[in-house]
Amino acid sequence: MEMRSVQPVTAPAPLVPTTLETAAIVGRLTPPRRAISGTGLRVFPLAVSARWFGSTISDTASGEILDAYRALGGNIVDTADSYADGRSEELIGDWMRRRGNRDEMVVATKVGKSTAHPGLSAAAITAAVHASLRRLGTDRVELLYLHLDDESVPFEETLLAVDELIRSGEVRTFGMSDHTGNRLVAARIACALLGVAPMTALQNQYSLMRREFEGDLAQVAAQQGLAVMPRFPLADGFLTGAYRTRADVAASPMRDYLGAHLGRRGRRVLAALERVAAQQDAPLAAIALAWLLTKPGVVAPVVAVGSADQLFDVMTAPDIRLTRHQLAELERASA
Repeated sequence: MEMRSVQPVTAPAPLVPTTLETAAIVGRLTPPRRAISGTGLRVFPLAVSARWFGSTISDTASGEILDAYRALGGNIVDTADSYADGRSEELIGDWMRRRGNRDEMVVATKVGKSTAHPGLSAAAITAAVHASLRRLGTDRVELLYLHLDDESVPFEETLLAVDELIRSGEVRTFGMSDHTGNRLVAARIACALLGVAPMTALQNQYSLMRREFEGDLAQVAAQQGLAVMPRFPLADGFLTGAYRTRADVAASPMRDYLGAHLGRRGRRVLAALERVAAQQDAPLAAIALAWLLTKPGVVAPVVAVGSADQLFDVMTAPDIRLTRHQLAELERASA
């Protein structure tokens, strides 16, 4: 895969490596960071997803991806207890132990969907987190997501269980995943009434192909000061430009989702991305992520790659400065 130059930043930064090739060797000297408000955590503007670690991505390739991500300045890895039935967490834990870099990493995991500890009852949450900590080989996770909205369990029970884990130091802060705006409001009210730690992050689908977030959810997230961590920011890989025909889609493990993008709107979005990418001399994926990083509240989109080489096409995104005209063109194409 071709390695492209990082785009110039607006503020002078002479000590930052000017190419990803250099960064891969010596690391970014001043990697960009964005804050998760109210937590003291500062993270690279792209999180690496471990969704496929231990399943479609081999153990060796998983380690290579983490090595390259870290060398390029990354510091937040996103996983879940249900990914590869826990193997994803084990691989992350093994990697951190080998590299001796646990204190340099922000680990985000999710609970609620595992076969061993399903749901969000107090017992399930506590057992799931303890199992995750064992697999990760650590005494805490920085960010815990509730992986689903379990309406069979009162929010009070769930939130009290999470708060106990925060008080014990096993969890630093927590967020929610795929909840509606109304449920986020209800959770915030419950947190205030109970006097427990409030949520600080939100993970929902958001991309040029999936902009439903920009309605009620975005308003609620802004009101509550939540750090938005978009899932599937490249629309299952469609926004890389690799999937343009039914034949392309048929070869992908995400074919059940990619097919929905192969219409007029998808072609319009890819055409706009190609024009902007040519102007910026950047990959399509980096432009799609750069657009997302301009959105209010967005802190770190969660990006999945299949190999370390693919990181070179996405890790340029935080350094790209889109013009107003380019932003408007992407907005129109994806409307």
